[in-house]
Amino acid sequence: FRTSDFSFVIDHLVTLPYVDADNIGVLAICGGAGYAVAATKIDRRIKALGTVVGSNVGRLMREGFSEYNPMGMLEAIAAQRTAQARGQAQVINDLLPPSVEAAKQAGVTDIDVLEATDYYKTDRGQAPGGKTSFNFGRQAALADWDAYDRVEVFLTQPLCVVIGDKPGAFASQRLSMELYGRAASKDKQLVVVEGASHYDLYDQPGPTGEALESLVPFFGKHLS
Repeated sequence: FRTSDFSFVIDHLVTLPYVDADNIGVLAICGGAGYAVAATKIDRRIKALGTVVGSNVGRLMREGFSEYNPMGMLEAIAAQRTAQARGQAQVINDLLPPSVEAAKQAGVTDIDVLEATDYYKTDRGQAPGGKTSFNFGRQAALADWDAYDRVEVFLTQPLCVVIGDKPGAFASQRLSMELYGRAASKDKQLVVVEGASHYDLYDQPGPTGEALESLVPFFGKHLS
C-alpha cells in the first residue's frame, strides 16, 4: 500500500493545471526512500528519483529486526496469529527505547538506535500519528518484501543516492550503496556527506544543506 500511495499522489498531481505531468520527480528519506524505489520501478510517470539515507525495510525485517532468523520470526508470527484468533491480545513491538537515557542504561551503543530515539522520542521528530512500532502479528508480509527487487531491470530513471559516512544498525549506507550499484539507471550518482550520520541527514542544517547542493541541480537537470 505504501508503494501504491506514490501513484495515487501522482494521479492527483496530473489533474492540477500548474503541474507539469512530464516532469515529476520523487525525493524520499530512509524507509520512505525504499518505498519510493519500489514505486519508481513501476510508475513511468516518475522521471527522476533522489534518495537520502535510503533503506529497505523488507531487508531489515529479514536481517536485524528478526535477529537474522527470518524463519524463526515467521514461525513466531504464525503462533501469535493463532493465539490472537483464539482471543489473546495483540503484541506490539516498539522498535525504540523510550528515551536516550533508557537506551544507554540498557547498554545500547549503536549510533542509529541512539539517534533514532533522540529524533522520534523527542519534540525534534515526534508527531501526532507518528509510529515507531510494529504489530508483530502483521509483520510476515513485510518479511517477504524487497524494495530493490529487479532494480537491475526496472529502475532506469535518473537516480541520485545520498548517504552519510557514519554506518549504523539500520544499514542505510550499505543498502544505499547496493541500490546505486544495482540500479539500471544510466545516469546515477552517489553522494557521500562526510561526517554525517543517518539522522544528521534528516534535519541538521550542515549535512542536509550539503545533500541539497547535489539534489537541487540533479532535479534541475532532469525535470526541465
